[in-house]
Amino acid sequence: MPEARVKLVVTGDDFGYCARRNRGIVEVFRAGGLSAVSLLVNGAGAKDAAELAKRYAIPIGLHANLSEGVPVCAALRGSASLLDGRGLLRGKAGFREALRAGLLLMEEVELELRSQVLLFAELLGHLPGHMDGHQHVHVLPGVREVFARVLADFGVLYTRVPVERGWRSCPWLPPHLHLFYAQVEQDALEAAPVFSRHGIRWPDVYLGLTTMGQNMSISNVRRALRLALEPPPCSPCPAPRVLTAELMAHPGYPSWPAEGGCGAGPDEFSRSADRRREMETLSDPALLELYAQEGVQLCAFKDL
Repeated sequence: MPEARVKLVVTGDDFGYCARRNRGIVEVFRAGGLSAVSLLVNGAGAKDAAELAKRYAIPIGLHANLSEGVPVCAALRGSASLLDGRGLLRGKAGFREALRAGLLLMEEVELELRSQVLLFAELLGHLPGHMDGHQHVHVLPGVREVFARVLADFGVLYTRVPVERGWRSCPWLPPHLHLFYAQVEQDALEAAPVFSRHGIRWPDVYLGLTTMGQNMSISNVRRALRLALEPPPCSPCPAPRVLTAELMAHPGYPSWPAEGGCGAGPDEFSRSADRRREMETLSDPALLELYAQEGVQLCAFKDL
């Protein structure tokens, strides 16, 4: 095996969503295809996920959720700016619309984030090894400042900055994803200096937008890795000897229609057969061989 050129964290998001997602994520971890997970503490399977993480020594962080299901903080249930008319978190689009309209109270965002960190510690017996955002909410304007302060206060050192090189040239991404990814990228670039001021770190490279769901394939992972290894054009700085990277993934057995979720049942994303496609691709020995050929060493955030 060539000398490691990349230290790669392969993170399984949505751990705790339901028993079937949990089972699939653990299978991928045990097959060597994941090296970390991010826990939804308001997920129906959160307690089960915490026990599995302890049993199999899975490196685990918090998948901060401000957009799906029921809040963790009891004081926010029933009536809060974070909630819709049903008493549920507003959803991916609804959260962003309310934020743009100035309807969200950042005091409630902070209360919910702190409650989720404390519940994580109660379930696992330790603080998160890293903390990112469900549906990328952590990089949104206003939220990112609160998020960074919470991480700094709890001493959580690592987060995710979702800026992926080369996604605009992917012919398989539909127009609606181009619009969403462009906004995520802009938000992430603006969040980076905020995180940096609070002493929060993240890997050199982020991967995962171009390899999600039906686009998860060995060839697409190869493409993303090789783009990541290319030095930036016209950069005066040499590439680091060992690049650090994170590959975001959402593997697992698809949720049954009436089981799981974060308080409102499983969504279409979790019920999709794409979850199993990701699980099978990440566990494929051919992908693990690709890592070996490319000098990619899987690791946890603490190993970066």
